[in-house]
Amino acid sequence: MSAPQDPNAKFSRVMLKISGEALMGDLGYGLHPPTVERIAREVKIVHDLGVEICMVIGGGNIFRGLQGSAQGMERTTADYMGMLATVMNALAMQSALEGLGAHCRVISAIRMDEVAEPYIRRRAVRHLEKKRICIFAAGTGNPYFTTDTAATLRANEMACEAILKGTKVDGVYDKDPVKHADAKRYDRVSYDEVLAQHLGVMDASAIALARDNNLPIIVFSLDEPGGFKGILAGEGTYTTVHG
Repeated sequence: MSAPQDPNAKFSRVMLKISGEALMGDLGYGLHPPTVERIAREVKIVHDLGVEICMVIGGGNIFRGLQGSAQGMERTTADYMGMLATVMNALAMQSALEGLGAHCRVISAIRMDEVAEPYIRRRAVRHLEKKRICIFAAGTGNPYFTTDTAATLRANEMACEAILKGTKVDGVYDKDPVKHADAKRYDRVSYDEVLAQHLGVMDASAIALARDNNLPIIVFSLDEPGGFKGILAGEGTYTTVHG
């Protein structure tokens, strides 16, 4: 029996977008199983509150299509390779979540029926209603679109109330806080400001799609223990990108 919705939870259905690099831990490449499990635990804690969770994970820890094309590979081929990398990450996260007792489905935009379900919107919505975590893999299924855009597209299709983007820093800054000690963090920033100032929250297509559908984007640190749960309670440090 699924857990009832926590009355204190700020959202009832969310999209969690994380980069493939977030799964590397201290490694320079690939997957770091303890890091995957740590993130899975954060997700399960929120899921146990009764919150319905969608996930999109990038593939940059394995292969990045844009970098591949920059090295002479045909862009479409490179992008498809990047999509396959996201499927590998999704399967790793599914394994970690199921190891913690969470019910989970990997749903791929590219058909590979032996390892993932094909994307059918109504079926995916039903999984969420049954309190299963849905990990959307293979981007949009099309080259030239990033996993940021895929996350925004799926979030809209699934009627998510917000996109939560887990990063290495605790919000959106006016410049790189790692390189600049005087970098200023925004509590709230508009979609248009993100685009005009090139703040690097997500790519322009994803920001425009979120803006056109008034879908808030919350940027927070994935490295902060309890950060994901804190946002659902309106606590912690983060930046909201809004209309």
